[in-house]
Amino acid sequence: MLRTHRRLAGSAGSRELPPRRRRRPALIAALAAAAAVALAGCGSQAAKPDAYGVVWLCRPGMTSDPCTASLTTTVISATGHKTVTTPRPATSTPFNCFYVYGTVSEETSVNADLKRGKAEIDSAMAQAAPFSPVCKVYAPIYRQVTLAGLQAHPYLNFGAAETVTAYDSIRSGFEDFLDHYGHGRPFIVIGDSQGAAMLDMLLARLVDSRPALRSRLVLAIILGGNVEVPPGRLVGGTFQHIPACSKAGQAGCVIAYSSFPSTPPAGALFGRPGQGVSLQSGQIATTGLQVVCVNPAALSGGPATLGSVFPSLGSVSTPWVAYPGRYTARCQQRDGASWLNVTNATGPGDHRPLITEEDGPLYGYHVDDLPLAQDDLVADAAAAERTWTASRPG
Repeated sequence: MLRTHRRLAGSAGSRELPPRRRRRPALIAALAAAAAVALAGCGSQAAKPDAYGVVWLCRPGMTSDPCTASLTTTVISATGHKTVTTPRPATSTPFNCFYVYGTVSEETSVNADLKRGKAEIDSAMAQAAPFSPVCKVYAPIYRQVTLAGLQAHPYLNFGAAETVTAYDSIRSGFEDFLDHYGHGRPFIVIGDSQGAAMLDMLLARLVDSRPALRSRLVLAIILGGNVEVPPGRLVGGTFQHIPACSKAGQAGCVIAYSSFPSTPPAGALFGRPGQGVSLQSGQIATTGLQVVCVNPAALSGGPATLGSVFPSLGSVSTPWVAYPGRYTARCQQRDGASWLNVTNATGPGDHRPLITEEDGPLYGYHVDDLPLAQDDLVADAAAAERTWTASRPG
């Protein structure tokens, strides 16, 4: 029997928080080791900004780009049968992706510096590289609030200065991406956790009210970021013009969700408006809004089986391992919360590992928001690209 690639959930109560969160080096060390040869020298580029002052974590043409790391995957069925697939980065595509990583910095300051360190590289390999077959991936280093800052503010109620520092830094990277690398191309944005909160602000302030730029937005994937809307609506809260996705293949919309095994607790940091990660993007209203949930495996709604792919952590010889059919999910609303309810879809004869609430009930399956539906999200991005292309004149 394969050992689970997640540690067991702790015994945190409804108001208890883990002492530290999202220790990505432990989570994806094996993935990093598997790609070490391809990415030799990555760290040496840590302090070299481009001509516009932005330090890039990933950018096409870089000597060692973690966003083009190997995607070779061992696919394990419920019966234990194994096959290997090898998705490859796109060599020619008109589509760009802009990725903003979540809280990973282990620096001791409240805001990170602009060094391109191992934690950031590992995050890009785990979360951004899977999209390289459908777009060219760009990811800037930004002055995010660190894990140390999170320890000091466990309910994400950071001071304005810390949030402004992080936002101003990622805004510089996004503007550089649009002005000097985008060349008018259509783009997808991808963000997780703090990165998702940054995307909430970037899109609301720089894209939502600009029709020409908004027309280039192919898809926004905002995971664990609490995109908010008035109850029963697809738009009108976080964004005034960019809607939540509501049908297969839709372009110009947002896929957003936070995954839990059941109703998020009252103090949950995700899935409830005006608290937790909402505070990182300045969304403080706790009534009159609900958090968006879009099922990445069924954009039009209802239950669906997830296409889950995880860093293998040495359980197999490839960097990645996929468990098709292991989980099913559907969006649910209850007691003021909205979330992607994820359940085991197979019986006791399936010996593939199961995820846990790694950081406790207040986080749910937050660490696994992306890998739980990795194949679905990549397929959603490809479908949105086809729709966007078909909508262009000529």
